[in-house]
Amino acid sequence: MFKNVIVRKPSKTLCEGITSAPELGKPDYNLAIEQHKLYVEALKKCGVNIIELEALEEFPDSCFVEDTAVLTKKCAIVANPGISSRNKESLYIIDTLKKFYPKENIEYIKSPGTLEGGDVMMVGNHFYVGKSARTNKEGITQFISILEKYGLTGSEIALEEVLHLKTGINYIENNNMLVSGEFINKKEFERYNKIIIPQSESYAANCIYVNNTVIVPLGYPKVKESIENLGYNVICVDTSEFRKIDGGLSCLSLRF
Repeated sequence: MFKNVIVRKPSKTLCEGITSAPELGKPDYNLAIEQHKLYVEALKKCGVNIIELEALEEFPDSCFVEDTAVLTKKCAIVANPGISSRNKESLYIIDTLKKFYPKENIEYIKSPGTLEGGDVMMVGNHFYVGKSARTNKEGITQFISILEKYGLTGSEIALEEVLHLKTGINYIENNNMLVSGEFINKKEFERYNKIIIPQSESYAANCIYVNNTVIVPLGYPKVKESIENLGYNVICVDTSEFRKIDGGLSCLSLRF
């Protein structure tokens, strides 16, 4: 069960965020704020305590707070984002983490290692880590070493197409895993019950499980139906403005 969720308000500089899909246009700040509020409301319905941090105007992508840390039951691991415009975002999450973790249980990924939370997928006590343009081999080595210090485990997953691991695959508990694209046939995930996401709805592979509810991006009916057929309560939230800067549902929060 998740007890707490950390989110960060979108900055007014949001429209300058990193994007691989300029054809979608720039985000509308006011609409993004409204969508973010509805996202927070959806999380509240899942019975969690929300910690909402103020916007960081210096960092257009800083609402994607997931990339700044990985939070486990035993420790917090402060990430080291692998792109220069986001590299210092992690510094602004540390004070908040100190409210929930003893100082000695806050660990750090150090340069030349890079790691972003969007590349980490937790399945019980095991953490899959995507080797991507943002998370490098050294970062993964450090991350797994930290996990093992606390009796947890991790393994590397090579990425070929997506920005982050959780862009294309997400675990929704009960052995159920949403998979799309390159992850459909990866041998590392053979033992899970795979819910295959059609290419036309691939963005919706990024759903989040929170206390028996799955939050799904609005506008992807096939994915919504597939998850409902598994018996989950589903809440749909519009994230269209965040999609324009390569963001999804999981990117917008740290759940622990």
